[in-house]
Amino acid sequence: MARYPVGTYENRPAIAPSEWSASLSSVTVSVTARYAGLDDIEQIERMYDALEAEMDALHVMWKRADSLRLPVRDSLAEAIEDNDSLVIVGEIDAIPFGFLIATVEPLVDGSLIGAIRFIFTLQAGREVGVAETMRDLALKDLRSRGLTRFDAHVLPGHRLVKNFFEAGGFSARTIVMHHDDDA
Repeated sequence: MARYPVGTYENRPAIAPSEWSASLSSVTVSVTARYAGLDDIEQIERMYDALEAEMDALHVMWKRADSLRLPVRDSLAEAIEDNDSLVIVGEIDAIPFGFLIATVEPLVDGSLIGAIRFIFTLQAGREVGVAETMRDLALKDLRSRGLTRFDAHVLPGHRLVKNFFEAGGFSARTIVMHHDDDA
C-alpha cells in the first residue's frame, strides 16, 4: 500500500515530545496521516498500550472482546500486510501521535462495510486534527474501494469519541448489551 499524507492543518497548537504532559502551546504545525509500514510497529504498539489502558478503565470486557489478539506486534504486522485492513499513523510535524486501524468486513446481505476498529491519539496531541486527518484518509481509501457504508467502534461511556464520530456524520446503529455472572 502506498504511503502519502492526506492533509494538513496549519496554525494548530502542538506539543514537542518533551512537553507531552504539558498543555498545548500556540505554534504552526503540520498534521498529516499516512499508511503505516512494518517499521512503525514499535511506535504503534506503544500507543496501543496507552489505548488499552484507557479502554480497560472504561469496560473490563474490552480486552477480552475488542482488543487486538496477542501478541499485539503480530496482529499489527498482519493488519499492515492485509489488503482488507488499513493501519494509519497520524503525525504532528512528522512525529507519530496517533493510529487508526480499519477493516473491510462482509455484511449478512453480502455487501461490504468499512469498519474503523481502533482510533487513538496521544493525550497531548488531541484536539489539533490528528484523529480527523486519520479518519479522512481511512474514509478516502475505503471509498476508493467502492464502499459507501462505514462503522466506527466506540465503547459506551466514551463520550468524546462518540461525539467525534457524530461530528463526522456517523450515528449509532446498534448497542451491544453485556452481563457477566462472575462480576
